[in-house]
Amino acid sequence: MIPHSKPSINFREIKFLNSVLKSGFIAEGKLTGKFEQGLADFIGMRFATAVNSGTSGLHLALLALKIRKGDEVIIPSYVCTAVLNAVNYTGATVKIVDIDPESFNICRFAVKEALTNKTKAIIVPHMFGLAADLRELLKLGVPVIEDCAMAVGATYKGQNIGSFGVISVFSFYATKMLTTAEGGMILTNDKKVSDFVRDLKDYDNKPDYHLRFNYKMNDLAAAMGLEQLKKIPEFISRRQRIAKMYNKSFADSGLILPLPVQNKEHVYFRYVIRSKNSADVLVEKLQKSGIEAKKPVFRPLHQYLRFKSSDFPSTNEVFKNTISLPIYPELSSQKARHIITKTLKAIVD
Repeated sequence: MIPHSKPSINFREIKFLNSVLKSGFIAEGKLTGKFEQGLADFIGMRFATAVNSGTSGLHLALLALKIRKGDEVIIPSYVCTAVLNAVNYTGATVKIVDIDPESFNICRFAVKEALTNKTKAIIVPHMFGLAADLRELLKLGVPVIEDCAMAVGATYKGQNIGSFGVISVFSFYATKMLTTAEGGMILTNDKKVSDFVRDLKDYDNKPDYHLRFNYKMNDLAAAMGLEQLKKIPEFISRRQRIAKMYNKSFADSGLILPLPVQNKEHVYFRYVIRSKNSADVLVEKLQKSGIEAKKPVFRPLHQYLRFKSSDFPSTNEVFKNTISLPIYPELSSQKARHIITKTLKAIVD
């Protein structure tokens, strides 16, 4: 079975992890600080705070914007439940909106319609490695939290995503663009925001008491992150080469492909295609051929919350007909060609 996702880990990460283990210092320490600075420099932001997951990062980002009960936060329906969870942690009201069916990103027109005087933030995921329409969203005058969980290294108008919003949040889960097994990062140019999230991520040894969390990263994770960060240009280049193979081979197939977009560099965290066939049927056919394809979002948020389905036509259509094919740096060209052959056969049969 060709797996849908696979982390790219070699002797360099193993060697570094061994050295950290032998040092006896495995909790949060100097390596975590180095990883924070490394990602801040790479993205082009002043301050970075490492945490134990992207979800924790989103939670702290919302708290840093003083989001609380009575406030509203806008998020897309076509995204994982972690984003919804983070809003619910604060007690705020979630406003779920439809997506752009071409990019899979949050629809700026839907966001504009959902705005009220209670809207205090918009969480903007850059889905599958392609930047959202940041310029238009930033014009709305509401703080934007960039969710960069799927898009380390992607750019918008030549500038790294994660450097546009008031706060940006990254995830380093096992299958992400770079991994620390579990982990995340909060980036900002606002020192007050940085100081706030840094204080809240650790509950111990404080001069006062208020509710804080145990959201720290550790130096084992940071060691992996430092090595992975060095490889990001290589990782992106390989993903883009595989995507180019797919694009060329599927050009006349009738599939809707994730083609390049002007002023946006796609890093292809996922290679997502749409077909006339049901996604479930196509996934099953590929599974029988030894290829682990998946629906890239397990279930839209509006379905979980039983919101009116007709309010989310693009999300419904995309969810029904969209699958994600294997794409990651460790995927060989031979296996990519096998995936192409079996996919073309599956959409015809």
